[in-house]
Amino acid sequence: MSAPTDTRTVFRNARLLDPATGLDQRADLLIDGETIADFGPGLFSDSTPEGAEVVDLAGQCLAPGLVDMRVLIGEPGEEEKDTIKSASRAAAAGGITAMALLPNTDPVLDEVAGLEFIARRAREVRLVKVFAYGSATRGTEGNEITEMGLLSHAGAVAFTDGTKAIVSAKTMRRALSYAKTFGKLIVQHPEEPSLASGGMMNSGEIATRLGLVGIPREAEIIMIERDLRLAELTGGRLHFAHITTSESVDLIRRAKARGLKVTCDTAPHYFALTETDVGDYRTYAKVSPPLRGEMDRRAIVEGLADGTIDAIASDHVPQDQDQKRLPFAQAAPGVIGLETLFPLTLELVHKGKMPLLKALACVTSNPAAILDLAVGRIVKGGPADLVIFDLDVPWQIDVGRFKSKSKNSPFENRPVQGRPLRTIVDGRTVWQAED
Repeated sequence: MSAPTDTRTVFRNARLLDPATGLDQRADLLIDGETIADFGPGLFSDSTPEGAEVVDLAGQCLAPGLVDMRVLIGEPGEEEKDTIKSASRAAAAGGITAMALLPNTDPVLDEVAGLEFIARRAREVRLVKVFAYGSATRGTEGNEITEMGLLSHAGAVAFTDGTKAIVSAKTMRRALSYAKTFGKLIVQHPEEPSLASGGMMNSGEIATRLGLVGIPREAEIIMIERDLRLAELTGGRLHFAHITTSESVDLIRRAKARGLKVTCDTAPHYFALTETDVGDYRTYAKVSPPLRGEMDRRAIVEGLADGTIDAIASDHVPQDQDQKRLPFAQAAPGVIGLETLFPLTLELVHKGKMPLLKALACVTSNPAAILDLAVGRIVKGGPADLVIFDLDVPWQIDVGRFKSKSKNSPFENRPVQGRPLRTIVDGRTVWQAED
């Protein structure tokens, strides 16, 4: 559903939530064109602006749209997995109003032309807001750093080799220093590849029993320890993607206490699943980095609760059936996550692990702040990027109904609670629940 942007809409009797300011109250909100014109308790109880559409939310939640800072799609190069259009439709259905795309496409996003292509396609699709990372090194090969100044000017929100670690300490040092001159962030996939090479799941008893080569937790921990040293050396801004171990949380917690410019995120599968979910070689539970044990899962939840982990990203990695329906050793890693990010984040709230505003901050204002994006907040004059959701409605995940082209989710049939009802971008309704 789409609406013209020169209209006014009043949402009355909403439970208005803004994690950035701690707002949680019954209030009204006015959208005027593409922006939030005004909001407050009882603002339009007696009268409404002339010509405005009035929507009574009857206490349903109204919050900033989600900001997903880690999304991989197949366009350009592997459009059969996901395109900007299919991923945008999935994002909208998941309550996401902005997403940042990884540079691991074909060709890699290491040139201005690649970023311009993404921006042009996003304008054509005109659903959610689409941002893109620039590759930190040419071809994501880890050797020569890219022209970060040109890429920044072309719209790169940060720099990363995406699904690959920046392996060379010398290259990482140069990347941190160079990105710093443009006020940009380096995002690292923290996995020491010589330790992870050939690995298929977390090292331990389960991997041994299944006869699968394991990836030790130390592959992540060692890389984080090294890069924290380099961040301290250079003064650069560093972000660790999808952390999975208790030691990773501890290291980042101590680094923040020392004043280092470091942030991190995790993904829902690292706090909602463990290595036991691999079961009898379930390739849909094969991810990179791998699912860890129960104690690590609990540490990730604790890291989110105490604020050490700043954000939750979907870590959306679409894979087609041909790449997943293979023996575990040959199957490609990755799960889709655009349409499960929100309900799995809300699991933390319903299980009493995090208060609602803090959980919402991890998927709205925090990732927006990390990437310096002017989204993820409710501000007068700010973009009307919003999600209306029912906090308590129970439902069951049905991957067959997902908008993504790929269906590689380990959460099929999982009972969850809370779901989006309507997603609004720049004042336009880009998705609305059918029932």
